[in-house]
Amino acid sequence: MPMSDQSTLPSGAPLVLFNSYTREAAPFQPIDPAMVRMYSCGPTVYSYAHLGNLRAYIFTDTLRRVMEWKGYHVTHVINITDVGHLTSDADSGDDKMEAAAKKTGQSIWDIAAYYTDAFKRDIYRLHIKDPSKWSVATDHIADMVDYAEKIAPEHCYQLDTGLYFDVATLPEYGKLAGAAEGPVESRIDPVDGKRHPQDFAIWRASPKDEQRQMEWDSPWGKGAPGWHLECSVMSMKYLGEQFDIHTGGIDHREIHHCNEIAQNQAFTHSHHTGANWWMHNNFLVDRDGKMSKSKGGFSTLQSVIDRGIHPLAYRLFCLSAHYRSELEFSGENVAAALTRLKRLAMSVAALRDRAEGTVWQADDRATLETGLSAQAADFLSRFDSAIADDLMVPRALPLVEEVLGVKKLAPDDRLRVVASMDLVLGLGLMTINRVDLRVAPANATITDAEIAAILDQRKQARANKDYAESDRLRDELAAKGVDVMDGDPLGWDWAVQL
Repeated sequence: MPMSDQSTLPSGAPLVLFNSYTREAAPFQPIDPAMVRMYSCGPTVYSYAHLGNLRAYIFTDTLRRVMEWKGYHVTHVINITDVGHLTSDADSGDDKMEAAAKKTGQSIWDIAAYYTDAFKRDIYRLHIKDPSKWSVATDHIADMVDYAEKIAPEHCYQLDTGLYFDVATLPEYGKLAGAAEGPVESRIDPVDGKRHPQDFAIWRASPKDEQRQMEWDSPWGKGAPGWHLECSVMSMKYLGEQFDIHTGGIDHREIHHCNEIAQNQAFTHSHHTGANWWMHNNFLVDRDGKMSKSKGGFSTLQSVIDRGIHPLAYRLFCLSAHYRSELEFSGENVAAALTRLKRLAMSVAALRDRAEGTVWQADDRATLETGLSAQAADFLSRFDSAIADDLMVPRALPLVEEVLGVKKLAPDDRLRVVASMDLVLGLGLMTINRVDLRVAPANATITDAEIAAILDQRKQARANKDYAESDRLRDELAAKGVDVMDGDPLGWDWAVQL
């Protein structure tokens, strides 16, 4: 990969990131001074992504946007898991995809295609950038078999149920988790013949009395790869044996990523972990505990939209907490984020109406920031300091609202500052209007045209000073989920259904 001159990168606060592997924050130094190579654990496409899943991709997208804002090019790979992921961390039980096929009576391939499209639709609605490469597990089965053949002689043993990795062959196994005993062990069900509880499947043999929809020939019999194998194989194929950053949810830190590291070290005959930085976002929690689609009763992005909340309100909600902190989800919290987003959109729209130039419409930082006043540049310096401190976006967000309110700055300068900040935040503030954020709840019993007609009646009633009739019409709309706001240029909005 070509090297780039470090002097071409913008000056600014040194980027410091927390590394789960070392449990320390440290200045980030990419392998290539101007190119960041990043791999993110992708979805298992047996169902819709729940909100906790999507928090992980908002975090990863923010990380990528920060890198690009600070001048790096990013090569980003996200995998699509369409085989290999079991219904728990156990090495027994059904593959999640096989289980979904049995439950629905559909083809696994059809299920994978449907939920892959649904996931990509969700990330589009959240303004999450597409990766440089979508890497699908079933497109890389031959690569996985080759990889497994290379590590098997020194590190694996075969049972009737498949090929297993012997963790005792690596003295530092489990370092990422912080310990190799206790909670990690308790999450892995026993499999007859395993040498150690933490040994994990590299290749799972098909049951003798069952034909799976997804199975392939291998030196260890017909079967399918273990879940952990795909990420090692695809990250190395597209990013090299040692790359910069591997991201995922914190639930991956204890087992999945420990097993990836074990495979990587076995394959390279070294201490290389695969990534220099392992980064994990914390859980999204509800009052009943962490969200999990395997438990049922989970909340999807569509369920938020169906309550009358724009998807970008969920993005802003996630940005309001640090990625390594637990974030409690509630209808009230995401509704508050929607209100905040509407206020931002209204403030920016008002400035757009007053702007004299068009520089703020640019989509690159250099154009946006060239020639800014010292006061405007100071806002960006403070913003840079916040996001460079391990992506401290909650400290950066209030700066957007602060700069919008500084009347001594010309509208164009305020817009340029906010536009630069939004390259990181990804909220679309330069183009979105409050009317765009108006989302009808799925259970709405009234159309926009009907609302407009009632508002016309109410306007006439107020002109006639018939305030009783005006109040009655307002209450009629409120009963149907419509908030009427006198004095507001838009006149009305949908009430958030909590």
